[in-house]
Amino acid sequence: MNTAIVHIDCATDSIPEVAQALAELPGVSEVYSVAGNVDLIAIVRVPHFDDIAEVIAGRISKTPGVLNTESHIAFRAYSRHDLEDAFAIGLPDAD
Repeated sequence: MNTAIVHIDCATDSIPEVAQALAELPGVSEVYSVAGNVDLIAIVRVPHFDDIAEVIAGRISKTPGVLNTESHIAFRAYSRHDLEDAFAIGLPDAD
């Protein structure tokens, strides 16, 4: 799976509507409303690397209300949650 994190500036008066529209796009797995320098952060997950461009340039950037995007391509994922799940496979709880 290929992942991109997309920072999105959008029209301030339509943040909830833009977020909902983005969340419904194929390839967008999550959309977060955030505090900080951007309004929204979208997580793009696609099976093929070339699909990232289609989702970001072809869908997210063309969504009404989106003013600007900044994309970050993930090389590798590190997750404490994933590691805990992997070590817990097949082992009973120690309770």
